[in-house]
Amino acid sequence: MKHTLYAIAIVLLLANPIYAQLDTISTGAEQTELYIPKISHKKIAVVANHSSTIGKVYLVDSLISLKIRIKKIFCPEHGFRGEGDAGEFIRNYTDKKTGLPVISLYGSHKKPLVKDLKGIEIVVFDMQDVGVRFYTYISTMHYVMEACAEQGVTLIILDRPNPNGFYVDGPILDTTYRSFVGLHPVPLVHGMTIGEYAQMINGEKWLKNGIQCNIVVIPCKDYTHKMMYSLPVRPSPNLPNQTSVLLYPSLGFFEGTRISVGRGTDFPFQIFGHPSLPNTGFSYIPVEKIGASKNPPFKNEQCNGFDLREYSAKYFKDNPKINLDWLLFAYKMFNDKKSFFNNFFVNLSGTPELKKQIEQGLDADAISKSWEKRLNDFKKVRKKYLLYPDFE
Repeated sequence: MKHTLYAIAIVLLLANPIYAQLDTISTGAEQTELYIPKISHKKIAVVANHSSTIGKVYLVDSLISLKIRIKKIFCPEHGFRGEGDAGEFIRNYTDKKTGLPVISLYGSHKKPLVKDLKGIEIVVFDMQDVGVRFYTYISTMHYVMEACAEQGVTLIILDRPNPNGFYVDGPILDTTYRSFVGLHPVPLVHGMTIGEYAQMINGEKWLKNGIQCNIVVIPCKDYTHKMMYSLPVRPSPNLPNQTSVLLYPSLGFFEGTRISVGRGTDFPFQIFGHPSLPNTGFSYIPVEKIGASKNPPFKNEQCNGFDLREYSAKYFKDNPKINLDWLLFAYKMFNDKKSFFNNFFVNLSGTPELKKQIEQGLDADAISKSWEKRLNDFKKVRKKYLLYPDFE
């Protein structure tokens, strides 16, 4: 497995023309003049987390300062303040800073209940997604849309750029394998913002019984899908920087295997390894990380593996696709092939085909080629819902 490692200093990265237009981008949340008039004098709920900011100020705090009547907060996986571990059960609670009730959509239920929306006139949704199907914020959005549609509540979506929005790739989900890490027949990397994705959910009638939600998308200003967007805040505890976000579509598959992706280190989703892999010259020992990984795989065990931190934004811009080489290499080097995959792998990939292809020994090019026809079909549908100039 041979790859060119692009070791680019931070100064050069910031000067890279890939990021040259970022200063001009305004998120939906930042354009308060477009939505404050819609929610003034209304009883609203906000679906938000730690990534829901206007500059460096939490959206909820900004709205409160503007005298907006927020009645409650709904939170996704990881909680409102973003301190929950991956998959951790989040309970309802009262936010200490604001005194507002926080209703968990990653606890006893993932869809707002009728009582949760009682008296609410408008729901505002604002979260930073990363454009990958198994990242659960879009599943939370699906169920919020469904609940709003059923109860006649308007949903305002404050759009944000997609940091992986410059390409479309991966296996398309077979709806037989629907789960919270994949609800819709889309590729692993769908190349859409949450606002665009919400329009697709509505337009393709993916909500229960084909109902549609009354949505208002506040679009980003001066964003295009040709851009690479560097996130101003980590979207979740184990995606701490831009490199991890860009590697996530490729390394996320490992969560359905015996391989560690660096949870319990300072570099999650930037390294991978396992105690049984041969000595590669790089190793790490996962430990408990409060607020990120309480009980990581192979806690306190040495894992041999690979360090991918030197892969720069230019590498991903020049290679806009999922890198299967790391997954195929790990499978090849893993001695106990029968235990390499766990049951979660099919949920993540959205189909049993990828597992079969790997077990059959297909190479990365052959696997990628098997996705082409359905990806081209998806792109035609996707075009109908785009709000921004596309990458092709």
